[in-house]
Amino acid sequence: MLLQRDVSDRLDVANREQVRSLITSVTDNYIVSHLLDVSAADRDRIVASLVGDVLGFGPLEPLFSDPEITEIMVNDANTIFVERRGRITRSPIAFESDEQLMSIIQRAIGNLGRRVDESSPMVDARLADGSRVNVVLRPVVPRGAAISIRRFSQKRLTIDDMLAAGTASPAMVAYLRAAVRSRASIIVSGGTSSGKTTLLNVLSRFIPEGERIVTIEDARELQLEHENLVTMQSRPPNVEGLGAITIRDLVRNALRMRPDRIVVGECRGGEALDMLQAMNTGHEGSLSTIHANSPEDALSRLETMVIMAGMDLPPKAIVRQIAAAVDIVVQAERVRGGARRIVRIAETMGLHEGEIQMCDLFAFNQTGVSADGDAIGFHTATGQRSRFLERFRVSGEELPESIFEPAAIPGS
Repeated sequence: MLLQRDVSDRLDVANREQVRSLITSVTDNYIVSHLLDVSAADRDRIVASLVGDVLGFGPLEPLFSDPEITEIMVNDANTIFVERRGRITRSPIAFESDEQLMSIIQRAIGNLGRRVDESSPMVDARLADGSRVNVVLRPVVPRGAAISIRRFSQKRLTIDDMLAAGTASPAMVAYLRAAVRSRASIIVSGGTSSGKTTLLNVLSRFIPEGERIVTIEDARELQLEHENLVTMQSRPPNVEGLGAITIRDLVRNALRMRPDRIVVGECRGGEALDMLQAMNTGHEGSLSTIHANSPEDALSRLETMVIMAGMDLPPKAIVRQIAAAVDIVVQAERVRGGARRIVRIAETMGLHEGEIQMCDLFAFNQTGVSADGDAIGFHTATGQRSRFLERFRVSGEELPESIFEPAAIPGS
């Protein structure tokens, strides 16, 4: 603790390299002056621990350097889990005490301009690398504190990566490419950690060059390479609760920026109304994600979120807006074993007796479970033809009829 205080008193935390260099120097001097018998490996661990305590999340810092970890979950000072390749396992890492855990939380959240304490025990924040951090303290969490950190890959996933991982079939990819390029408006639906944002990222790369794109996100995760691109991020309120810029604020502003396409990282509130209006007024081909368990649930949630906008629209008008705006819903899911799959691709088919009708074109059929507990299955077309085939053809994206033929059951 004396060494940690000596380091902390002399640090300018804005300069990470200077901090690391100073910590190394102070550690070496401390070891020499106290005639300590410390191996090179132990010395490096001491330096790493101090750097983690001062600059980041303490014992969790090594987990941030593991590219395979997509989620870090702290239940309490002694209980930490991580997710690798869709599987959750317990980490041997632990905090020294509840006090160390709380100290690191306060330092890390404070450096991000946020506040968390017993009077305001829940906070969401974003790290510099785009990772999302959620912290919950007492009295909400009786055991002291819980941290959830969602990490995002810095690698730009491609269609080939998606096909190799079994996320989709070549027929699905061909259909989605034609849909995006012919300006169909698409909603990607799914549960938490089902791969919605990754899929949205891949779909956005089908947008033709020459179109002006405005992306709107909470944390920058989309990795578009278009020349005519504007990226916007929301901003949380400051310590005083002021200065917030919401997704809805950004969607409204985007309409004044002459976009050909608007890509919203996630619709979760009143911005759904603005997004639907954009799709219905010259911004076809826009893309977004939504938390829902099925394409039908996704449209129901959209209806609920439009109501949240507070415009007092009659339910029939809301449903008509959704039916006119949304062309395709792509359902992503983390199947048994942790793999992420596109499990349904459905088109909207208009209204019947006040309800939006949907037609499934592609699906993932699970046929069993492997010895390791992984889902076994295959992607197939349902046999239904897309209602957009003529639209695809006019846009130069003609598809062969064969991609809509159901696949044979493997092994049959």
